Amino acid sequence: MSGAGSRVFLLTLEITNIIEQESFELSIFSSATARPWDAKPLVTYPQEFYRGEYPLLLDSGRSRREFVRAHWEVARWGRGVETPMFEFGLQLKEIPPDVLREAALRQKFLA
Repeated sequence: MSGAGSRVFLLTLEITNIIEQESFELSIFSSATARPWDAKPLVTYPQEFYRGEYPLLLDSGRSRREFVRAHWEVARWGRGVETPMFEFGLQLKEIPPDVLREAALRQKFLA
């Protein structure tokens, strides 16, 4: 995150495989030095239960965080095998400062 021109990122969680009766929750944590990690996540996805792509904006604000890490929790209930099964990917993409400025101008114009 240190080399980023802006401090706003687009996270895209893609769940590609899942079985029924289970949930998935993903949180993003940050750190200035990779140890210790902040106790409170920067952002947490709502629980997900289905395949799909789930975009989320991450605005790290003015914090000088150099490292991020993803932490996930899974749960399974009901009949059958009790072990949760998920296949997923997470992509982090910086939103360039000029795109943010343009979006702010458009929002101001529409208000």
